[in-house]
Amino acid sequence: MRILLVEDDAMIGEAVRKALAEGSHAVDWARDGADGIAHWRDTAYELVILDLGLPRRDGLSVLKEARRDGLSTPVLILTARDAVQDRVGGLDAGADDYLLKPFDLDELMARVRALGRRQAGQVQPRIEHLGLALDPATRDTTFQGRPVALTRREFALLSALVEQPGRVWTREQLVERLYGWNEEIASNALDVHVHALRRKLSADFIRNARGVGYFVPKE
Repeated sequence: MRILLVEDDAMIGEAVRKALAEGSHAVDWARDGADGIAHWRDTAYELVILDLGLPRRDGLSVLKEARRDGLSTPVLILTARDAVQDRVGGLDAGADDYLLKPFDLDELMARVRALGRRQAGQVQPRIEHLGLALDPATRDTTFQGRPVALTRREFALLSALVEQPGRVWTREQLVERLYGWNEEIASNALDVHVHALRRKLSADFIRNARGVGYFVPKE
């Protein structure tokens, strides 16, 4: 997933950013509420992780404004505010989940995966399609019963394609899914990942939509 992290604490933000990246997510990290809402408007994120006690703009006001503007991205609130009314206020303002600081990174990642499944309309934690099985929690992958070793970006690319079989992803959409801010992207990076996946799975598992991008067939 492409995730926006809005967190002003450098230590917490770096720990969360690293955990998300290791989980095959592309992460953009904003350090205050004003930057957070600006980037949220400009980019098609699949999840926003939002602190409440932020400089320049409070996280709750950011969330309320985003919902008023019609931004429907799922939101996971991270905060040290543990009063019941704070949690109720965040959820009523449009948050989808709430995690109190301090928190365990494993729990955070489990909540991220759950919100990702909900966003994709999935019920089962494993993704299965055309002999392929992906486990987002462990990144374990099998194809036609045999284990397949994938890099984190190969896993992220394959997950995007099989979550919505038949959907044609443009090259730009796939690059946004794989890379966050300030990450160097070679001009042929996407083609390299696709070539590697075809070699590890089968040559026709990922198809070309000429002049547009790539897709995985429905059947």
